[in-house]
Amino acid sequence: MISISMNLKYLRKKYNMSQEELAEKIGVSRQSVAKWENSETLPDIIKCNEMANLFETTIDNLINFSFPEEKFTENESDGKFVFGIVKVGERGQVVIPKYARLIFGINPGDKLIALGDKNKGGIAFAKVPGLEKDFKI
Repeated sequence: MISISMNLKYLRKKYNMSQEELAEKIGVSRQSVAKWENSETLPDIIKCNEMANLFETTIDNLINFSFPEEKFTENESDGKFVFGIVKVGERGQVVIPKYARLIFGINPGDKLIALGDKNKGGIAFAKVPGLEKDFKI
């Protein structure tokens, strides 16, 4: 599920605005914009309408906007991708970008294996055929 906080930050940066500039344009404090972008609070419907007009979109797009399906990669031919930044939810949920799900054939309900390397600070998810059978999930 796409978050208004991610969309707001994306659109603000797309329009080359600082939090302070956005706040001035819609008559709120910079702290309000920061709280919206950090999912601490939500803007009211009037402010959503003002932001939608400012960003030349609709309230629905502001709330349900799906980031462009750009291929974030340096060299797609080698099969390596960088899909962008994801946010970890309060309960540890990670939303895998749509383009990544398409590339790797990940569908709702699929089970993935989580791998990590603490020394390198990395974590990865992999779709492995027969995962449930091999690991008794």
